[in-house]
Amino acid sequence: MRSLAATLVVVAALGAGCSDSPQPSSSPSSSPSSSPSSPGTTTAAPSSETPPTPGPSYSDWELGVHVLPRTADGFGEILPTPKALRVRRYPTTDLLPPPADGRFHSTIGPVTPAIRERMGETWSPACPVALADLAYLNVSFRGFDGAAHTGELVVAADRAEDVVSVFRALFAASYPIEEMRLPTTADLDAPPTGDGNNTAGLVCRASRGTTTWSAHAYGLAIDVNPFLNPYSKGDLVLPERASAYLDRSRTQPGVIHAGDLVVREFARIGWSWGGSWSSLKDYQHFTATGR
Repeated sequence: MRSLAATLVVVAALGAGCSDSPQPSSSPSSSPSSSPSSPGTTTAAPSSETPPTPGPSYSDWELGVHVLPRTADGFGEILPTPKALRVRRYPTTDLLPPPADGRFHSTIGPVTPAIRERMGETWSPACPVALADLAYLNVSFRGFDGAAHTGELVVAADRAEDVVSVFRALFAASYPIEEMRLPTTADLDAPPTGDGNNTAGLVCRASRGTTTWSAHAYGLAIDVNPFLNPYSKGDLVLPERASAYLDRSRTQPGVIHAGDLVVREFARIGWSWGGSWSSLKDYQHFTATGR
């Protein structure tokens, strides 16, 4: 089984699948200046067309390419949050067909051989949960682009219905999530860039700084918008470029606070929030095991 430091790279790498939004194009028409009206000269009437509404402004930081030097513990060097990510906003790249009607949809199914192949080394027979005890979920979510998208999670099968109910409530409230896709071997092997923001469930790894299994290894934990809600213990911040979001006075969409809808919804199904811990803070982390 890979080392703890290598497996933890997934936190820093999961956001690399987003792409920048194309810049809106504009082609204003131009015309030569004309002299004052005179006989035989026609003056054009003002246009009644409504000017196009500009699209949303997105962050221009290129995700997943600015590699950090590794530290002795295997993480990337902790660096200040880039200006372009201090108010982070990206469109969601659709890896699965979005809901055609724009409404919430969900499916719960087994981890098929095709899904297992995609998961790669995020699960192995050495993990503490069998594939038969896991479920593959599709749930609709609202992106920071305002559109409806289809996400995917692997969680413990006996918690699948509860997890779907949480994301149904978040969708109804237009709670924004940047991306939600399966972690893969490519994420585990990627060099640290510290700018990932993937909402994910199962990753078979130890808890940070320990040799015991994380709740993620059982499919009993989900990290939500991890860049906006980083992990912090001592000098360690994960993702490594997310230090600006340790300021929990931030109120921008997607930043989780005590009493927020996402905290209440996970509490409704019996899951606790790492943002309430005292020995460390894991603002992204929701768990059915308390760790």
